[in-house]
Amino acid sequence: KAFSTGQIMVCLIVNGEKVRGTEALIKRLKTISGFTTLCLNINTSRGNTILGQKTRVLYGPGVIIETICGISFEISANAFFQVNPVQTEVLYEKVLEFADLHGTENVWDLYCGTGTISLSLAEKAGKVHGVEIVPQAVENARRNAERNGLSNAEFFLGKAEEVLPQHVRENPDDKISCIVVDPPRKGCDRGLLDTILEASPDRLIYVSCDSATLARDLKILAEGGYLPRVIQPVDMFPHTVGVETVVQLSKGN
Repeated sequence: KAFSTGQIMVCLIVNGEKVRGTEALIKRLKTISGFTTLCLNINTSRGNTILGQKTRVLYGPGVIIETICGISFEISANAFFQVNPVQTEVLYEKVLEFADLHGTENVWDLYCGTGTISLSLAEKAGKVHGVEIVPQAVENARRNAERNGLSNAEFFLGKAEEVLPQHVRENPDDKISCIVVDPPRKGCDRGLLDTILEASPDRLIYVSCDSATLARDLKILAEGGYLPRVIQPVDMFPHTVGVETVVQLSKGN
């Protein structure tokens, strides 16, 4: 359910290609205030991944609309989005504060999802490049940029540990002012950390949902010359041990 609009998405995850009774289900769901769209996600794998790669829209547009920091986002079933919108604004405002942008910077946002952090940065940067591996999220991000009239945001589909190194190799004179990483719980790929160190941005912002992998990656970055200047926890999940952490890093000197 979107906090700002009240729109509701229902996503059925099934171990098969179809389900019965969808017409009756849609009829019942339409009695719920805010119900907007129904999706069917197909997951036939035997692993512990919840969502499969294939999603079909059974009713509605297939997305819901949320507003964070004054920016409107469309969210699909497969796209990652923070579940606590009030604290999400606190988190993103802290990222913006640490990035310290003045309108001319070249910024890279890795693991960008639907472009939430990217577009927040784009309002204050010269150019923002977002990288995300989920195709639906990249589509959402591109439409979200268009929806908000932000023409200085560009999104790439692929692994962050592949897209950024390729860009650095092919564009050695393209100075990167700031890099933001918001990886999954497993943290950053070692090759990506090495590429970040090679790119040598003025500022590096690390957003983490796992303190153990954060500590591991900060050690590698510190060995490469980037030291934490400020570490700010943000309580996204009250009454649990889970916490998001925003870290501002810069070169040791």
